[in-house]
Amino acid sequence: MKPAPREYRYKHLRLGFNRPLIMGVVNATPDSFSDGGKYLKPRNAIEQAARLIESGAGIIDIGGESSRPGAKPVSAKEEGRRVLPVIRKLVKRYPKVPFSIDSYKPEVIRFAMDEGAGIINDITGLRNPDVMAIAEEHKVPVVIMHMKGMPGTMQKRPTYKNVVAEVVLFFKERIKACKKHGVTKIILDPGIGFGKTVNHNLAILRELDKIVELGYPVMVGASRKSFIGNILGADVNQRESGSLAITALAVRKGASIIRAHEVKENLEAAMVSAAVRKGRALRF
Repeated sequence: MKPAPREYRYKHLRLGFNRPLIMGVVNATPDSFSDGGKYLKPRNAIEQAARLIESGAGIIDIGGESSRPGAKPVSAKEEGRRVLPVIRKLVKRYPKVPFSIDSYKPEVIRFAMDEGAGIINDITGLRNPDVMAIAEEHKVPVVIMHMKGMPGTMQKRPTYKNVVAEVVLFFKERIKACKKHGVTKIILDPGIGFGKTVNHNLAILRELDKIVELGYPVMVGASRKSFIGNILGADVNQRESGSLAITALAVRKGASIIRAHEVKENLEAAMVSAAVRKGRALRF
């Protein structure tokens, strides 16, 4: 098994993987499944990011288009209007915090990089050559996510012969494409809930170590998602305990980053799980 990198250095920032990181989510959208509308105003989004950082977030992920099942895309102009003022102010206020742009649109990503964002979080896995070119130019870490279809249609009867094998094959192909363009700071996200049934999600989590074995940091984003609600019979505001269970499992299986809406609780769950996995308490 190829060991994952211990850290990614870029610009003046360092993204270390000696301990699990929590990626705090800021949705500057009116229609995200968990908190749509709360942080649409830049001031509210900035305040939420500050709360997440103070709670221990190692990365802040900022998005301006909902990727929930059935979501409709927005224009690059509108998406940029939502996120760029937020990134601009946060980068100045927290120069040592890595900020990621959650987008697949090259125009939005380029402007976000110009404003100081340091990570590209692309739900389409850098399949757009223009996004790949931006990643190659800026030499920043990239999150490659697996998704079958697009948000508007991805949950319409997704089928796989073997979901884990298909996700692993997808990652191998995307890693090869990235390396061809000199993009080497790669983070893998299996895309929990993106074109997958409840059983598909459970299979990926159960066999997450097969993705970890590819030798790159793995990110899991299961926070408050519908498959947890399906298991527990809980609506979106009652899924935190289920989300924490997934965090503990994912870290135990080797995940390096947990993408979450609530930072403190997930960080604590990750700390305990990491201590069990390594056989010693880690410094956080």
